Amino acid sequence: MHQYFFRISFSILFLFIFVSCKQKKEFSHFWPSEKSPSRIAELVSKDLLSRNDFMMYNTEQVKALHYSEVGTAFGILRFAGMESDSSTIHEIQKRYQPVFDGEVPNTVNHVDANVVGVLPLELYLQTGREDYLSNGITLADSQWVDPLPDGLTKQTRFWIDDIWMIGALQIQAYRATGEMIYLDRIAKETVAYLDSLQQPNGLFFHGPNAQFFWGRGNGWVAAGLAEILLELPEDHPDYPRIVEGYTTMMNSLLESQAEDGMWRQLINEPTAWKETSSTAMFGYAFVVGVKKGILSKEKFEPAYQKTWLSLTDYLNEEGKLSEVCTGTGQSTDINYYLDRPRITGDFHGQAPLIWFAWALASN
Repeated sequence: MHQYFFRISFSILFLFIFVSCKQKKEFSHFWPSEKSPSRIAELVSKDLLSRNDFMMYNTEQVKALHYSEVGTAFGILRFAGMESDSSTIHEIQKRYQPVFDGEVPNTVNHVDANVVGVLPLELYLQTGREDYLSNGITLADSQWVDPLPDGLTKQTRFWIDDIWMIGALQIQAYRATGEMIYLDRIAKETVAYLDSLQQPNGLFFHGPNAQFFWGRGNGWVAAGLAEILLELPEDHPDYPRIVEGYTTMMNSLLESQAEDGMWRQLINEPTAWKETSSTAMFGYAFVVGVKKGILSKEKFEPAYQKTWLSLTDYLNEEGKLSEVCTGTGQSTDINYYLDRPRITGDFHGQAPLIWFAWALASN
């Protein structure tokens, strides 16, 4: 009797271990060791921390740490916090302390400068230091000083990248304080942008006179909407409209995805080259939607898995992503977009790659 009981117990234990290992294998087999999100995050982190200089936004109107470097550092901090990687958190803290101390210029009250606030707010979430909270909240609140009559921020430009630039900061302020005013602000702002800019197919023209579906421009929208939906509760009055805009866009992107999982410099132009920064942003937005239960896992999980496997082929041993479109203004000439220079290691690509890695690795 005891032997029979032992055999039954052993069989059950073996079955449990077998099923657990099989499930783990089924999940992990999509990521060879060199393509695991942790490995990619490590390469991107080392690349950023190896750079001696800041990437600066330097125009007559704006002097600030460039938003693409901000996005990269933010992604690295978020990944490091998830993995309790205190060493990387400390190194990021050390690199950007001159920014928080005012030693590096930062034009206030401009959409491309205020977004720097996501960094001190993420450091507050990681370290609990009140000076980081104060620094970030000041930048978030200054976006809504003397708002427009309709309640939108004075930084409203109706440029498609604003959905991330404004959205990421307000969402970070909510994460740091739990105060609903930050969610209400960005929800209202997002609805206004969707109503004004989204086309019937769910995508966004680069501008009123630049009626092309430029990849990275749409990427900022996709990533911004995903960031908002990570926090916006389903009972928020603006949730249905934002989900509608988001799901319409995601379904359109799914239809335009290339066979290898990438997207093109111009999303719906089959002759356009495959571009990595937009691809990373779209992959990130897909993962968030599936994990939030907004997008169909059956439809979108295979799509983002294919994206990750293809996208990481563009990352070199130094942790620099290639085929990143350079900064791009608006144009009425399609060849302007098709002939844009392609950069390796530009922060416009590094940032969404680390966001994508974080989304894949997070619970």
